[in-house]
Amino acid sequence: MIPHYLLDTNAIIYLINGRLASPLPEGKYSISIITEIELLSFPGLPDEEELRIRDLLRALGLIQLSDVVRDQTIQLRRKSRLKLPDAIIAASALTQQAILLTNDLSFASINGLICKSLQLR
Repeated sequence: MIPHYLLDTNAIIYLINGRLASPLPEGKYSISIITEIELLSFPGLPDEEELRIRDLLRALGLIQLSDVVRDQTIQLRRKSRLKLPDAIIAASALTQQAILLTNDLSFASINGLICKSLQLR
């Protein structure tokens, strides 16, 4: 079975900036709609960088803010102190049964969420 990974915003930034110590593992990759919003809304984002980000995002599956993701987000926010964007990202991974690739330690406390850290250069 091919593993399904959801890339957190920091994982995409590390990938784009060449900071990963090794290639991403083999598998299917997705992002949350929140990651897309976060990546494309940096103030002063140069046009060239935006094009690179958009090219990368086109190669990934996009998890929309569906009713199921919304309901999971609500449950996560009731049980934890996650910020809303992080709760949506966690809910996206949980509803897709995806492994979250992130270096954000705040996700570690989410029951049932499988997280994997990325080694950096």
